[in-house]
Amino acid sequence: MENGDPGAASMGTWDERAASLAAAFNNIGEHYDDAFPHKEGQVECVRGLLDRLPAGARVLDLGCGTGVPTSRQLAAAGYRVTGTDISPTMIDLARRNVPEADFAVADIMDLDADQRYDAVVAFFSLLVLPRARIPEALAAIHRALVPGGWFCLSMVEADIDDVPIHFLGNQVHVSGYLRDELRTVVESAGFTVEDENAFSYAPASSQAYPEVQLFLTCRRAD
Repeated sequence: MENGDPGAASMGTWDERAASLAAAFNNIGEHYDDAFPHKEGQVECVRGLLDRLPAGARVLDLGCGTGVPTSRQLAAAGYRVTGTDISPTMIDLARRNVPEADFAVADIMDLDADQRYDAVVAFFSLLVLPRARIPEALAAIHRALVPGGWFCLSMVEADIDDVPIHFLGNQVHVSGYLRDELRTVVESAGFTVEDENAFSYAPASSQAYPEVQLFLTCRRAD
């Protein structure tokens, strides 16, 4: 990740920021999977989740991107998968890549209060939020889970808050935590961390930067 001007991070309303984020990921589109072709940590985290879920479980892929590999991996295991993403282009790609799952354009902050899932996965989707809004998103995920439901989360390890960066030719704002602080934030939101892994990752693009990826597998604690 390449840091930009932190002073620009707080500009604009959330709706304006969300529209800008959607436009950025519309532009990124199919280039995302080219830049991040392997996603070993993501695949391994979902593999561990598969062993914990009952047959026919309902799973939400929050910030699903192109649907690859996560929605595809979950659907192939026989789970009822719903994927959401703020980018219409990403949703079109996901529908093409994983036709057996259901996909919808939606803001990560607008979880349907009437829906309940056995598991929610959010891989690199919360990092586009300011830190001040991440507990709000975690609370919504907690409400969306059945009692004892599972939550898989990944973030890039970085001590930053709502910093603009250049990512695959677009500017996006990102936040991150060091691993101990991330665990504290997740536990404060009512989750028990069951597994934790870190992977060093080098994207296959000069427009994205090497990073340490943190993966947590958590359970709704109440």
